[in-house]
Amino acid sequence: MIWLLLCLGFAGSLAQNAQFWNDQAQDTLQKALTREASLNRNVAKNIVFFLGDGMGVSTVTAARIMKGQQAGMTGEETVLSWEKFPSVALSKTYNTNRQVPDSAGTATAFFCGVKTKAQMIGVDDQAVEGDCQSSLNAAVDSVMTDAEKEGKATGFVTTARVTHATPACLYAHSPDRGWENNADIPAAEAALGCTDIAHQLVTLGQNIKVIMGGGRREMIPDNFTDYEYPALTGQRTDGRNLVDEWLASKDAQTSHFVWNLDRFNEVDPENTEYLLGLFESSHMQYEAERTNEPSIAEMTEKAIRILQKDSDGFFLMVEGGRIDHAHHGGFAGYALNDTVAFDAAVAKAMELTNEEDTLIIVTADHSHVMTLGGYPSRGNPILGLYDLGVGTDGLPFTSIGYANGPGGIADRVSYEMFGQRRNLTDADTETPRFIQPAIVPRDSESHGGEDVAIYANGPMSHLFHGVHEQHYIAHVVRYAACLGNKQHCDEYVAPCGSGTSSAPSWGVTMIAVLVNLWMALILPK
Repeated sequence: MIWLLLCLGFAGSLAQNAQFWNDQAQDTLQKALTREASLNRNVAKNIVFFLGDGMGVSTVTAARIMKGQQAGMTGEETVLSWEKFPSVALSKTYNTNRQVPDSAGTATAFFCGVKTKAQMIGVDDQAVEGDCQSSLNAAVDSVMTDAEKEGKATGFVTTARVTHATPACLYAHSPDRGWENNADIPAAEAALGCTDIAHQLVTLGQNIKVIMGGGRREMIPDNFTDYEYPALTGQRTDGRNLVDEWLASKDAQTSHFVWNLDRFNEVDPENTEYLLGLFESSHMQYEAERTNEPSIAEMTEKAIRILQKDSDGFFLMVEGGRIDHAHHGGFAGYALNDTVAFDAAVAKAMELTNEEDTLIIVTADHSHVMTLGGYPSRGNPILGLYDLGVGTDGLPFTSIGYANGPGGIADRVSYEMFGQRRNLTDADTETPRFIQPAIVPRDSESHGGEDVAIYANGPMSHLFHGVHEQHYIAHVVRYAACLGNKQHCDEYVAPCGSGTSSAPSWGVTMIAVLVNLWMALILPK
């Protein structure tokens, strides 16, 4: 009943008196007390790895409120899908050469299991940015590659380009995240043997069953008209159409390339083995303005239905990539709407899988410098103006702001023209295109360096606890799914290939402990 009242957002005094909060806390406490007895030590047959790019804790909090307010509640009491997970930890996001990280170095960490420099794609710290020679012996494989070697079906979904930093670390190795197509690589570096990320997608990634996102321009030549926009062409200068090459390498009856919503909807998962979906020339659209392309939840569902046909299980990565882009632009509205859409994708994955054999991880690569502040009333619109006063300059302000970014430019211009920051009295701060105020003027708002959360559910999710280095995440995935060296699974509880334990039971273990204690007491010293 308590959770029903929370979901309904019932804010009356009778519902939220002392008894209400005491009962809610006791309910949570009882669940915690029973957790130890119900730890899931099964082998993870399936792994669904959700990555909210730039989804720091402040973004999660604000998106939670937005989701609730969109449903007619005050918002603060809302629970996002991953906030129901039993295991939560913190991840330290720094790169080996940056206090505040970028998305390439962080993705190499949580996908490949080693920290590295900023800008690096699937290579360790010995590689130098833009230096092909330094990277040739620095490649590190991802957990998706490991899963493929174990016979699992693999795939990824992103709202960014499929060759962008986060997904690229699943299949590629490059000393520069910007080398997305051949024209991006300096001729001298290409001569040393380095290839572009899109090329690696269709070669090293040739066995990836599902690929969906944006980025057609990286895959088609500069003399080829885009499939959707007649005014656009590709960016490759080598004349190669990697979409055609991908299709030529696959069975035409069970492999499909789609580039819009209608063609996506025509894909039957039961009769599809390979799916390549490229829905934009560059990144996919923000959720608040999405037209003629699938949502991240729809892509997630299609991917799982294709991949779960494999009896050996599957690995799927899902990235909410445009959360990050919105923050860079100072668009909190876009960022929060994309986070709510990301929440729907996680909910869909939970619906389609079984927590007994599927490990679901939700985390972020880094945070952003967005804050939620002031002392607004409960239920105040999350994108609205602070409702209980104004600044000492007599001007209203928004509850959400940034430490730096384009909002700082807008306010600097206002100071130059009117001698004060922007007067937001009549501004529509709740439109997704509104640029939030910022302190330091920057063309692009920066990442934040604080720890981000890890949420996990399913087999071995309890291995996430406390504060971890970010690269630890990949090691948990390998351990839970018995990837790579399988001895580690046999030595824990659930042996590989079995859902039952070969390790001593709790009772047997306790007897052994008591016997050892008794022997220690009676034997002469």
